[in-house]
Formats: sequence, structure tokens, C-alpha cells
Amino acid sequence: MEATPNRKALTHERILDTAARAIRRAGFQGVGVADIMKEAGLTHGGFYAHFASRDALLAEALAHAGQQSAERIAKGNAAREARGASPLRALVEVYLSERHLSGTENGCAVAALVSEMPRQSADVRTAATQRVRNLIATVERALPEGAAPGTASAIASQLVGALQLARALGDNADGKSLLADNRAALLAQYDVSPRA
Repeated sequence: MEATPNRKALTHERILDTAARAIRRAGFQGVGVADIMKEAGLTHGGFYAHFASRDALLAEALAHAGQQSAERIAKGNAAREARGASPLRALVEVYLSERHLSGTENGCAVAALVSEMPRQSADVRTAATQRVRNLIATVERALPEGAAPGTASAIASQLVGALQLARALGDNADGKSLLADNRAALLAQYDVSPRA
């Protein structure tokens, strides 16, 4: 039987949920401790009962955002695979979906933050590196057997880049077209199964 989380654990989770959304929405520089605590419905003074520093919050929030994104992607993949899509097709269709185009606040932390990651503290960069590795591993697991070495990295790079460019174009016909073009290109090159 699982133990019920205590009040401090629930509060910590609420802060992380708030910060994970905020970093994807506004970037690392757009996240202030006071703003996060206020959005979470807490006082600024309670922050240090949960985190040693702003960077500690950012690193943990980035890990939390990555976990949330992975869970959403896995759920979407499972639904598509249940309808007959290959694991790679399911992943590409979920990641490069119109829903992900407009879902910055709840979407992939890598796509939302990758250009800012190198300029962060060592702790935040470590968390960021792990998010990138996890994304590549997700792609690796979805590949058909016998895929060439480096394929997962190439596909992950195209997924992230396509989503960033589509978001730059906007949630409109241009952004949606860019996503559709990349879905088609990736699946034509790498998916060996018939269309589901």
C-alpha cells in the first residue's frame, strides 16, 4: 500500500508543476522565485523550505517537465499503437502534432528550452543534458530493428528542430504545414510499417 504524501511533499509537487509549466512557457530567464510561489498560491518565504536555490528549482523543474512530457508522449504513443501504428510512427505523429504546436506550456521541455540550456548553471545544464539523452533514448526504443547507428539522434534532432520552427511560424497554416512536411519526411525515410 502506497503511503499518502504529506503536506510538504504535496506543496513541493505543486511548486514543481508550476515551475515546469513556467520554464516551458517563459524560458529559464522568465522564471522568478516570487512569481512561481505566487502562481502556486504560496508565499515567497516558503521557497527555501523546498529548494536550496533558484538553480536547484530550475534543475528539478526541468526534470519534472521532462517526466511529464515523457508520460504524455507515452500515452499518445500507446493509443496510436493500439490502432496499429508502429512505435516510430506513433512517436513522430504525437511529437509533431498540431496539439504539440500550441502546447508549449505542457509540451517537450527540450524543444521549449534547448537554445537556452548551454547558458545555464552546471546543475541546470546537467538536468538539461539528461532531458536530451532521454529524448534520444525514447526515439531509439521506437526505431525498427536494425536501424543504423546515430539514427535516433538524427530523428530526435529533426523532431525538436521541426517543432521549434513550426512554433516560430505560429499555430497557423504555415506552422501546421511545416509539421506535416516533417512528419511525412521522417516516416518516409525511417518507418518500415504500412500506414496505420
